[in-house]
Amino acid sequence: MSSFAKLFKQSATYNLGRLLAKQLEEFFETLGEIGIRFWHVLKLIATGRLNWKHIIDQCSRFAVDSLPITLSIVGMTCIIIAMQVAPEMVKQGGEKYVGALMAITITRELGAIMSGFAIISMIGSAYASEVATMRVTEQIDALKVLKVDPVEYLFVPRVVAGFIMMPVVVVISSFAGLICGGVAAYLSAGVSKLNYISSVWQGLFVKDINVTLFKSSLFGATIALISCVCGYLAFGGAKGVGLATTKAVVWSFVAIAIIDYIIAAIFFF
Repeated sequence: MSSFAKLFKQSATYNLGRLLAKQLEEFFETLGEIGIRFWHVLKLIATGRLNWKHIIDQCSRFAVDSLPITLSIVGMTCIIIAMQVAPEMVKQGGEKYVGALMAITITRELGAIMSGFAIISMIGSAYASEVATMRVTEQIDALKVLKVDPVEYLFVPRVVAGFIMMPVVVVISSFAGLICGGVAAYLSAGVSKLNYISSVWQGLFVKDINVTLFKSSLFGATIALISCVCGYLAFGGAKGVGLATTKAVVWSFVAIAIIDYIIAAIFFF
């Protein structure tokens, strides 16, 4: 090997290239695994291989356990928006439109996307760490020895629960957000309760609600699937569990942002 080649392999450019190549390889491996597991889950659901006891347990966990942090995040976000927007709208004579603006903002985007972020941080990370722990401690291998399909046992209940319960979480958190926004608008700009409520009704549209419910179901199923896949690919003991959890959170954030953009482009542009 020439001295130039040795020097090049010690350079920052070479090391950066190797790192990028490794990251790309890991990216496509994860993407491919998500696609494979998604198809596997669909086939299991289509053939009716559903354990409703596990699904109900995951539904309870998905909705009940995540609700406090979801309500906190959505509620505080709506308060912040109302406190900044309501005074300016009142100054411009637009008091009667404050509720409509909050309703459109929450039903179209804020309720679903902020709930999704809360679910990722609370439930998605938990799913990833659980499956990753089972992976590195060879519990998943034990399931295979017992002829239990890990995807059917671990993935399907979580994905179905996410698909079913995410809209419920979004509806509750959006309602709480509208209330918090109304209180903040009243305290910061003196927007009357009657004006706010009547304006909210003017800003609620059936199309927006239907699109949000559909989008929320996709969010819930996507978060559960990605979290389980990232956990399933874990290796390397405790460090691997941490890396899998981090990857699940990052991938889930990116995935729901992409889904949100696609749905907005289809239905609102």
